[in-house]
Amino acid sequence: MACLSLSQLQKFQEDGFLVLEGFFSADECVAMQQRIGEIVAKMDVPVHCRTEFSTQEEEQLRAQFSCHKEPPVVSNPGACDSDGSTDYFLSSGDKIRFFFEKGVFDKKGNFLVPPEKSINKIGHALHAHDPVFKRVTHSPKVQALARSLGLQMPMVVQSMYIFKVSRPSSVPPPPRRLPAPLGREGPAWSQPLLLPLTSAWCFVSNLALAVKDASFLYTEPLGRVLGLWIAVEDATLENGCLWFIPGSHTSGVSRRMVRAPAGSAPGTCFLGSEPARDNSLFVPTPVQRGALVLIHGEVVHRSEQNLSNRSRQAYTFHLMEASGTIWSPENWLQPTAELPFPPLYT
Repeated sequence: MACLSLSQLQKFQEDGFLVLEGFFSADECVAMQQRIGEIVAKMDVPVHCRTEFSTQEEEQLRAQFSCHKEPPVVSNPGACDSDGSTDYFLSSGDKIRFFFEKGVFDKKGNFLVPPEKSINKIGHALHAHDPVFKRVTHSPKVQALARSLGLQMPMVVQSMYIFKVSRPSSVPPPPRRLPAPLGREGPAWSQPLLLPLTSAWCFVSNLALAVKDASFLYTEPLGRVLGLWIAVEDATLENGCLWFIPGSHTSGVSRRMVRAPAGSAPGTCFLGSEPARDNSLFVPTPVQRGALVLIHGEVVHRSEQNLSNRSRQAYTFHLMEASGTIWSPENWLQPTAELPFPPLYT
């Protein structure tokens, strides 16, 4: 049922997230997988665009206290410039672009792995430019869900397809590590954590640092951003399901990623810092294919490495309640003349 019950609304308000199993059918998930397969099959990325940026965990921590260049690995079919990934990340909000894993290219830009195993994410305007994902995003049941949450003027601000690729079957998994205190699964505007290439499996490690989506999609007042995360495949403890700190959406935002002034470098910087988090507070949320997870913009969430032989594909998009809301002009993501934020309701 697309509309939330009173008990579901109460649980979402208390926890900051809510799992809705079976929201999408298996056929709908297969349609998304098939379509993304077609997009990947047509991917034609010039060698000179195959640029990798890498940031270690300690650099992420340093970035909490000072401005630091955002490190998404970005490529744009048919266009690139000498500045590499930063401009194409910052200008990807109204386009469909490819973000690659660490260690998938040699020094000449040639693929070291099959291209379909090289992609971390595709973003950030699938909802606007691809008919399959546009139908999913604006489906009647999604609109009914938004209405049951009381959203009056929800706008779709971004979307992405997350691959969470599996490790090569020939490579044994590394020992499971304790979760990092900071980490999350989240929007593609935030950097994928690109771990050092110390073994054959590391390019598929996909450890995501835990923060709040509103750190990247900031509004005034807060509480106006909502994530919808769709499990296109089963999400398990082994392949990197989402983890949350229930109730953590009530403490505001202590760290933001903002755009640097036009023409200056780096392209973005962090303001503020994330507090240390107790790992014991995180709870896992394994879900089956077709589940939809509602994510409050200020709830702390993350995902761990995919240590399985299976991918964990997901389609996710974010809504902003536009009524009475100011979208920060400092956000990395900005509406454009070509693609103003489209309304969810049709």
